[in-house]
Amino acid sequence: MERGRAVLIVTCGVVVVLAVVLGALSWEQANKIATSASALAGVAAVGVGGWAAYAGSARRGVRVADSGRAVSGPGGNAVSGVRAPAGQGPGDIAVERTGDADASAGGDAVSGADLTDD
Repeated sequence: MERGRAVLIVTCGVVVVLAVVLGALSWEQANKIATSASALAGVAAVGVGGWAAYAGSARRGVRVADSGRAVSGPGGNAVSGVRAPAGQGPGDIAVERTGDADASAGGDAVSGADLTDD
């Protein structure tokens, strides 16, 4: 199970338990209803905030397949695949069946993954 999904399930469980406990105390008074609703909303907001923070920090991957031919002119660069900064890319990189890379006119050409240092 994904960690983000587990956070949401635990949060929902806490909200349900809190609703049952607060409901059993005394629902006759309007201030208890308002307090209960506020407590439930607060717990739900914390859980959703935690889930959003985790989901936003997850690294995504890149998959490139069956790309076309890349031709580099004099002093140019061509990549038939993917180019990303080394160690700072979008996560896992998978490259398969990339096209030809032609640098016969000068410049650089890469067929596959070009992980740069800049």
